[in-house]
Amino acid sequence: MTPFPLTWLYAPGDRPHTVSKALASGADVVVIDLEDAVAPDRKAYARKATAERLSEPQPVPVHVRVNALDGPLASADLQAVAALPGVRGLRLPKVTSPRQIVRIAEATVPADGGAPPLYALLESALGIEHAFAIAAAHPALRGIALGEADLRADLGIRDDTGLDWSRSRVIVAARAAGLAPPSQSVHPDTRDLNGLAASCAHGRALGFLGRAAVHPRQLPIIERAYLPTEQELDEAETIVKAAVAEQGAQALPDGRFIDAAVVAAARRTLSLAARRS
Repeated sequence: MTPFPLTWLYAPGDRPHTVSKALASGADVVVIDLEDAVAPDRKAYARKATAERLSEPQPVPVHVRVNALDGPLASADLQAVAALPGVRGLRLPKVTSPRQIVRIAEATVPADGGAPPLYALLESALGIEHAFAIAAAHPALRGIALGEADLRADLGIRDDTGLDWSRSRVIVAARAAGLAPPSQSVHPDTRDLNGLAASCAHGRALGFLGRAAVHPRQLPIIERAYLPTEQELDEAETIVKAAVAEQGAQALPDGRFIDAAVVAAARRTLSLAARRS
């Protein structure tokens, strides 16, 4: 996986042809979905088809979103896919408690390690309230993100800006726990590319890094929105050069103060430079 993936493309587990197209789409990570994208009467088939697909390594990193942890299907999903060579991550939906992360980690991480990392999706008011505790629950957890459709319904939010407090809460919790910045939740209207671009710009301003998608046409918009501009690259290079020349906190020639956190952010910006065409 690239150090900072920007695009995460969901594909329904019960549609092998769609999964094949997703793997060839150019997404940094493909997420095979066993949960919301699969009808109840197709769950068993989706699990079986996904296990067959991931019985060998894949050309790009693949995560699997299992069914809700408090339901009857998650255990079967985890048993079927957690140890497969083609699985690079397990996405856990509707997480509300750090105890859930500990339980899944203890069940899926063998004594010698080697299990795929876990990613928690926070999709309810209770999940948001426990965001930091979830983010810091276990070393096997490598990331958290929002599931905005369910959260919007849980909170009764009608205007998109009503989610901004929850978005910031999750971003702060992830960084406080030493995790990578979260990716944005999906933009459900796959034809509204202008709206997607505007939403990505807003998400980037809040502190997200990258975004989940539900259609390949969304990928270039997301990547373009999250790649650094020429000005940002120039500023990052200036900061990193200054950090190499000096030790500790310091001021740049233009008077801006920089410290270790600013330098780390600049290095992250430069790590994305190779993706710019």
